[in-house]
Amino acid sequence: MRRTIYPQGRLTAAIASALLAAYSGAVAAQQTATNGRTLTSDVEEVIVTGRSLETSLPLELSKYGADLEIVTAEQIRNHGFVDVAQSLEMLVPGVHLTTQAGAFSYVNLQMQGSRASDTLWAIDGIRINNRLYNGTSPADTLPSSMIERVEVLKGPHSLMYGTQAIAGVANVVTRSFTDDFDAGFNVGTGSYGLKRASVYGSGSAAGHKFVGWASKDENDGYEIYDDYQPTSVYRDRGYNVENAGLKYGYDLTDDLSFSMSAIHTEAALDYPSVVTTSVNDRNEDLVYARLDYQPGERTQFFLKGYSHDWDTNYYPAGQPSSAGDYWGYTDEGLTAGALVTPIDTMEVHVGYDYQTYDGTDDVLLIAGQQESVHAVYAQLRTTDAFSDALHIATGTRYNRTEGIDSTDWSLMGLYDINEYLYVQGVLATAFMLPSAENLYRIHCPTGVNCTHGNPNLEPEQALGLTMSVGGRLDVGARPLSWQVSAWDRKVDNLITSALIPAELLGEFPPEFTRTFINVPTEVDVQGAEFLLRGPITASLSFDLSYTYSKEVGAGTDYQLRDRPKNQYKGSIAYVSQRYPFGINAAFKYIGAKTVDMTNVNLGIQEYGDAYLFELAGHVYLDGRDGQHRVTARLENAFDEKYATSMGNAIRTGSAPQERFVWNRLGPPRTFSVNYSYQF
Repeated sequence: MRRTIYPQGRLTAAIASALLAAYSGAVAAQQTATNGRTLTSDVEEVIVTGRSLETSLPLELSKYGADLEIVTAEQIRNHGFVDVAQSLEMLVPGVHLTTQAGAFSYVNLQMQGSRASDTLWAIDGIRINNRLYNGTSPADTLPSSMIERVEVLKGPHSLMYGTQAIAGVANVVTRSFTDDFDAGFNVGTGSYGLKRASVYGSGSAAGHKFVGWASKDENDGYEIYDDYQPTSVYRDRGYNVENAGLKYGYDLTDDLSFSMSAIHTEAALDYPSVVTTSVNDRNEDLVYARLDYQPGERTQFFLKGYSHDWDTNYYPAGQPSSAGDYWGYTDEGLTAGALVTPIDTMEVHVGYDYQTYDGTDDVLLIAGQQESVHAVYAQLRTTDAFSDALHIATGTRYNRTEGIDSTDWSLMGLYDINEYLYVQGVLATAFMLPSAENLYRIHCPTGVNCTHGNPNLEPEQALGLTMSVGGRLDVGARPLSWQVSAWDRKVDNLITSALIPAELLGEFPPEFTRTFINVPTEVDVQGAEFLLRGPITASLSFDLSYTYSKEVGAGTDYQLRDRPKNQYKGSIAYVSQRYPFGINAAFKYIGAKTVDMTNVNLGIQEYGDAYLFELAGHVYLDGRDGQHRVTARLENAFDEKYATSMGNAIRTGSAPQERFVWNRLGPPRTFSVNYSYQF
């Protein structure tokens, strides 16, 4: 029977005890969102049983005031999500996510008033953001079948995670080891030629632990624009993603363990524009090995090396792949960490990160740029012996790369006021290095109005404060959990694009009208978030959140373009206590956004301001907790036609020239059904 575990330090023992008594196992398993205060025992057991200093880091940080949300594999399966982005889009409070073209595409993720580039993405703790383009999300090749859980840390976390963790961290944890044999497969189909198939297996023999998986996701696609140039031929956006992974682990001694993993992805991803469609033909490998050593209760160490290789052939649809251009990178590194408890009331976490990066892009002529980064960090934390109600952590990090160095610090704390109330907060600096595109872009694929690189850019530096108050709210016999958070982030040297001054245009090729700059004034981002979740009955639970974000440009009084002020989302889960079925529903409000087209006399255009609903249900064909299961999902249930971004273009062949506004649309109503069998 599953139960809900509350990590020590996040809530008092009284709150944990009351909520444990109130939650049924089914509701806990189906809880629509899971945060650091309400981990299901399955998640907690996996983290603690296979305990590694690196693996348990997000959970440890949540004990000291970091806001942690966890989406479990069970939630992803019950909602029928195809990729990792869909789970964050619908389930994680405070995360505003839209895709460029549906499943397996780049995403625009905004968290605590951030840009997409302000969130660091990781797989099993390894950063996978590419340094060619800070704004390019790596979530376009992460199928749901590989996921054990997704951990989302909100707020500034550069102390432990380095560059780009300005607004948060999204860490995808892949399938974990099991002592007993566990295996299964899944097949599915759906609208627009959707086809899915996956298989996994795990177990151990003579101390050797293995887990492996393989999946294939394919879709013929659909049109993602409301208007096209008349010359456009290939308009449907499809994908074909193949992913396979293998993990191995072995305990060399009672104190020393070894593990390694290899993940391979091949993907052909269509990226249409209103003019043409290009194919992103991807080949990607992520390999790592780790040693974990725990000689005693007071000391713990880990050492990990990794290699991430990304190769893309980018070519026009309908043409041979040889007609394309290459872009890609190799990212290799070494990470070491130690947790030492020198006295009963205090522990120290120290570490070293090394990353070497080599990337090139034949499209934008970013050629052979290489970068190496060294970082050392230390964090001092109180223990339960210091106080079982107050937990404090503080630390600093020093980063150095070619010609650029920075020092960041963090102060975190959590205090359980009583059995019904807690407060927590994080005050920290964070940084983001300029990308290779920011520094070195010298080619304009469109031939007009492009942005040129600027090798003199400075890294962004941010100071962020996040404060939260929350606790338990008794409604009848079933307690609810709630939290109100507010943040204020100030950014120096914000990297953006700007028009090239008229007196300098002669120094740039004529097709370039903009370049990247550091904003000379401080940029301020403020916002707040409200969260309420818990059980309604023994079978029914819910999750509801609202986010307000004020993002005002320097010297202006209006909201930054493409940023919603208001957004909210919610979900509800029903698991029958008697019959072998469950139902999940989720909704989100896409806030109103604007885009500035005054430079082409089209004024300020508005988009967004739409509601999305989805439904999912599952049934076991052979009784509760059976082996045969069918899951169905209805995405965008009311077929809402909504824009995820806007732009404009001159109609090809029009005389006189006609300029039209185009909308890039979110996915239409789609239906899918999956059958799975667990051995």
